[in-house]
Amino acid sequence: MDIAELADRIRAGERRALARAITLVESGRDDHRARAVALLDRLAGSGRQALRIGLSGTPGVGKSTFIESFGMMLTGQGLRVAVLAVDPSSARSGGSILGDKTRMERLTREPNAFIRPSPSQTALGGVARRTRDAVALCEAAGFDIVLIETVGVGQSETMVAEMADLFILLLAPAGGDELQGVKRGIMEMADIILVNKADGDLKPAAMRTCADYAGALRLLRKRPQDPEGFPKAMTVSALEEEGLQNAWGEMQALAAWRRENGHFDARRAEQARHWFGEEVRLGLLARLEKDPDARAQMDRLGAAVARGEISVSGAATQMLAALNG
Repeated sequence: MDIAELADRIRAGERRALARAITLVESGRDDHRARAVALLDRLAGSGRQALRIGLSGTPGVGKSTFIESFGMMLTGQGLRVAVLAVDPSSARSGGSILGDKTRMERLTREPNAFIRPSPSQTALGGVARRTRDAVALCEAAGFDIVLIETVGVGQSETMVAEMADLFILLLAPAGGDELQGVKRGIMEMADIILVNKADGDLKPAAMRTCADYAGALRLLRKRPQDPEGFPKAMTVSALEEEGLQNAWGEMQALAAWRRENGHFDARRAEQARHWFGEEVRLGLLARLEKDPDARAQMDRLGAAVARGEISVSGAATQMLAALNG
C-alpha cells in the first residue's frame, strides 16, 4: 500500500490502516522511517483534533479497569475512543507482553474503540518514543478522545504530560499521606488525581486518601493554566463504574477553560517544540553511533574509563572536543 492510499484510508477511519500505520511509525528501519515521515507530513494538515488524556499510576492501581469502564462510558455517549497503552520492555530480552487487550474485553469489542499496546523499548518517562506519532495518527483517523496509558512505574512518568492535554494520575487507597502528596515530580504535573477502588471495604480509606491529597494540592503553587479549584482530587470506582461521569465532567470543564483562555493551543505549540528538540537530539545520537570514527573513539575512551586511566567526565570532555573538531 502506498503512502497516499494509506493516508486516505486513515482519514476514512479504517482501523486496519491505522494499525498498519502505527506499526510503520514504530519501526526502527531507515526505509520504514522515511515512509513514516512522509505519511505523517501528508496527514499533518488534516485539521482534526482529539482530546489527549494521559493516564499514569503505579502497577495494580487499576489503570486497565479504569480505562475500560471510562472508555465504555465515552463510547456510550457516541464518542470514538483510541487507547494507546505502553508496556514495559524487558531489559534483558527487549520483549514486551503487550497483553492490555486481554484486560479490556468489553472495550476491545466496542466498534467505536481502538486499543493499541506498544513496547516502551529503551524510552524512559513511561511512554514509547513514537507514542506522539501514534497520537497524531489517531487524531487523523477521527477519534474524539485519545487515552495514553503509561508503563506505570512511579513518580518519574512525567513525559506523558508533554504529549497530553490533560494529565490524570490514578492512585490507590492508603497509598500515601500529605507528605507524599507534596513531593515534586509526577504530583505537580497532574491536572486531576483520581483515587480508584472507592468501593466496598476500601471506600473509607479512599475517602481519607482523597482528602489527604486534596489538602496537599492546596500547598502547591498555582499554575497559570489552571482555573480556580484545579488541580483537584476525586474518588472513583472503576469496578462499580461510580464517579466516572463526574470525573469526565471535570476533565471537560478544565479543557474548555484552557481553550477559552488560550492555554490549550499554547500548550500544544510548546509540546510540538519540545518534541522537535527531542527528535533532533535522538537523531544526532543515532548518527553518532553510526559514524565509524566516532565509534572507534568511543570504544577507545570507554576502555580507558574501564581501566581507571581517566575519569568518566574527562573522557566525555575529550569525546565532545573531538566531535567539535
